[in-house]
Amino acid sequence: MPSSASDKNAAPPLPEPLRVPVADSHTHLDMQSGTVEEGLAKAASVGVTTVVQVGCDVKGSRWAAETAAAYDAVHATVALHPNEAPRIVHGDPDGWSRQGARRPGGEAALDEALAEIDRLAALPQVKGVGETGLDYFRTGPEGKAAQERSFRAHIEIAKRHGKALVIHDRDAHADVLRILKEEGAPERTVFHCYSGDADMAAICAGAGYFMSFAGNMTFKNAQPLRDALAVAPLELVLVETDAPFLTPAPYRGRPNAPYLIPVTVRAMAEVRGIDEDALATSISANTARAFDY
Repeated sequence: MPSSASDKNAAPPLPEPLRVPVADSHTHLDMQSGTVEEGLAKAASVGVTTVVQVGCDVKGSRWAAETAAAYDAVHATVALHPNEAPRIVHGDPDGWSRQGARRPGGEAALDEALAEIDRLAALPQVKGVGETGLDYFRTGPEGKAAQERSFRAHIEIAKRHGKALVIHDRDAHADVLRILKEEGAPERTVFHCYSGDADMAAICAGAGYFMSFAGNMTFKNAQPLRDALAVAPLELVLVETDAPFLTPAPYRGRPNAPYLIPVTVRAMAEVRGIDEDALATSISANTARAFDY
């Protein structure tokens, strides 16, 4: 049997625990191996005492709300992922959750899905609406209209329920910022897996948007992310895993989970040139403020 050090599919080892507990501001427990209890216990053992479970479609959003209701350490967000909206409108049989059943599609189907997100957003354990936004990497021009309509609807839902807005922005910086300005962003807006540069970080800071950094800020080719982190106001910085994706170096390519947050926190502290305890203290307060828990 290969050792965990050489097996690219093996879970990375537990990092040294943080002395100051923090929250994983964006994770997908439903896509990770093991039970929720196991994942939360492993995270808590290294100082990650709170997680935000993020919905990407109707089924996943229901699961997020149910899980947050069952565990004090879990808060939920609910949404249709930007790539989900075009699939619903066009009746794509291969939706985000890969269930394989062809759906009727059309604008009415999107309205129906958005109505369910609206219902879930009213629940007290649901602290945010997202991940929503725009993704021009996976969805081509034919999907832009559906993405934009869905994004604008999510902004309205977040504002009406007084919940945080969690942004997924991939290759769409200018349009995401434009739509937020046109619609009027909610009081608390989080750029999940922040992917912009230092100039965009200055724009986000001016608007009071939170910027959440993931394990990809540790990648060799991610200097623009480190430059952005270096200039982002400390009171607007969050940390996340986006697990099971974006596992930080040196474990890139292996399964990610909330317990690996300390690896990213330490890399972030090095970029900022501050003590990890000081950064963790700030991140903890920022996440609680962003999601109002």
